Amino acid sequence: MVFNNRGSERFLIKIYPTYFSRVFDDELLIVEAWGKNAVRVRSFVDLNYKERLNALTQESKQEIEKVSIHEIQNGIELINGKIRVVLDHRDRLTFYNEKGEILLKEFIRLRAVKHDDGAEDVGTVEITKDFNSTLKLKSREYKSNCSNGFKVTTRFEPNPKEKIYGMGQYQQTYLDLKNTVLELAQRNSQISIPFFISNIGYGFLWNNPGIGEVSFAKNITRWEMYSTDYMDYWITAGDNPKEILRNYSNVTGKSPRMPDNLLGLWQSKLRYRTKEEVMSVVKKYREKEIPLSTIAIDYFHWPKQGEYRFDEDYWPNPEEMIKELKETYQVEPIISVWPTVQTDAENYNEYLEKGYLVKVNRGIRLTMQIQGNTVFVDMTNKQARKYVWNLIKKNYVDKGAHYFWLDVAEPGYSVYDFDNYRYKKGSDLQCGNIYPIDYLKMVWEGMPADKPVVTLVRGGWAGAQKYGALLWSGDIDSSFEAFQNQVNTGLNVGMSGIPWWTTDIGGFHGGNPNDPEFRELLIRWFEYAVFSPILRMHGDRLPHSKPLSNFGGGSMVTGAPNEIWSYGDEVETILTKYIRIREVLRPYISELMEEAHLLGDPLMRTLFYEYPEDLRAWEVENTYLFGSDLLVAPIIYYNQTNREVYLPEGDSWINLWTKKVYSGGQKIKVTAVLSEIPVFIKEKEKNKFNSLFKIIEEEV
Repeated sequence: MVFNNRGSERFLIKIYPTYFSRVFDDELLIVEAWGKNAVRVRSFVDLNYKERLNALTQESKQEIEKVSIHEIQNGIELINGKIRVVLDHRDRLTFYNEKGEILLKEFIRLRAVKHDDGAEDVGTVEITKDFNSTLKLKSREYKSNCSNGFKVTTRFEPNPKEKIYGMGQYQQTYLDLKNTVLELAQRNSQISIPFFISNIGYGFLWNNPGIGEVSFAKNITRWEMYSTDYMDYWITAGDNPKEILRNYSNVTGKSPRMPDNLLGLWQSKLRYRTKEEVMSVVKKYREKEIPLSTIAIDYFHWPKQGEYRFDEDYWPNPEEMIKELKETYQVEPIISVWPTVQTDAENYNEYLEKGYLVKVNRGIRLTMQIQGNTVFVDMTNKQARKYVWNLIKKNYVDKGAHYFWLDVAEPGYSVYDFDNYRYKKGSDLQCGNIYPIDYLKMVWEGMPADKPVVTLVRGGWAGAQKYGALLWSGDIDSSFEAFQNQVNTGLNVGMSGIPWWTTDIGGFHGGNPNDPEFRELLIRWFEYAVFSPILRMHGDRLPHSKPLSNFGGGSMVTGAPNEIWSYGDEVETILTKYIRIREVLRPYISELMEEAHLLGDPLMRTLFYEYPEDLRAWEVENTYLFGSDLLVAPIIYYNQTNREVYLPEGDSWINLWTKKVYSGGQKIKVTAVLSEIPVFIKEKEKNKFNSLFKIIEEEV
């Protein structure tokens, strides 16, 4: 079909049952129904179609009977349930909900065409209200970067009333991301997951794993890729955020089931240096009758990076240790592995000869320096993943370890020169965000089918949840300033489709166990973490101890003690009480984990996720619902002993500590002494939390 042949451009349109394609000049455009109430848009420069699923790996289960494609005046439309997309004679896409309201519209500012009869025909162009016809801005733009790729820009009209949530993990205080600029790249403590939910009623996935930037500005929304040859995005409509996020989870995947035995306390520090140190900590938890779920065996338990094995000078007979941890103490070890290889590792030449290492475009191949010259493994290379996994299986899995900590997974380059690194799948600029996904796939595909996969990982991207990704907030500072970023950041991770997320309690960098301010920070952070998916003690505490040796597994320093009892009697008493609270919450948390597995719902939820009709709920920050029945308002400032809390309308709420009942739809001021975090229980579900109330009564 050809339409718009009056102007200077002619578009060739082909129609199929669930999609249509348009060819014009150097661009192939495909608009396709993809999943429930959703549409996928792809554009290929020079008509070079290539199939890439990227994050959209799940079967879309398309309801074909709900899809229709029609020619309309000066354009073509595709309808898929609650969403309608129109390609008009301007070559612009506009997305509507089922009420006919605009959800999203491409942005173009080009000249108008005047004809002899005086009529205006904008063809592939638009006349703006201010007749600014010289901007020459296209909605979809390719510009050669003269290095086997294109700088690609996709533009959309802004909506000044829009609120935007999701996009992964950025260390900032904002919950609403409107009017922010975000780098589309992985860094230590930054995890780009380019999916967001809008309060207007749609969700949007940027389905290109290249390095770039998005600007949600007042005057334009702009997605930029620095080196690629295609555009790919997915958009879904829904009546509320829960419906939208579930639509997204249906096409990108859901988290697997979380084992119940991992829902208690995770103990970690930088770092336990020997088998004896690990066992002494576990035994002391048993003596103190403090329940423990896991203990971490952190980095440099190995002789050299890239060998993926215990240094048996410090970890003799690891199989026996793992067996004792699991069978005698019911504690699961979690083993840290890095995607790095030292140039003096015993198998470095094998990595090099087989092409398993990340390449560089200039300079010496040196991508990280820690305990020697180090190069990253190319995890986008399937054979490299297989090689590494065979070592992990032989030296860890076959010895009884089943949970792994994929650290430095961004990968954590010493310098984030994204234009300098090259993978088997392409340059870092073209596909860099896929690196942590492939790293996760190594464990997901390698583990035996009868073993659950829960992988603590310092990086991710869209769809990471389906590979058992447990994200954490990275190597952040041990300060109240860093803590103030975490609540909203964690909520945005959940709105990005990643239900499993955690933090280093107390932050990572620094923190002296004898410092009164840090002790207060640790308490406030621990209280918050009890009401999060995973309760995890970790950090690089001060002062450091000297290395045990100058080589192998003893060559790295260790931080000060970081156990429950390491901060004095008052702190130990408070933290122990909260561990008891966590223990009685475990059945409830298990239910939330099942919801995440079956539906894709986050455990930590913005108020508007459960109360979308309450307009004030969309304005609330640093407060969240843990599941649907607990409202949590963390204390995130030093010496703070009270705060305001908004209770969503439609339900009544019980203060956990005072048992006072409040009606919803109001803001109240609550006190919060050091040993208390403001928590409210939905009144109609109070019987579910009888054990929790009992613990509070015993404490009083």
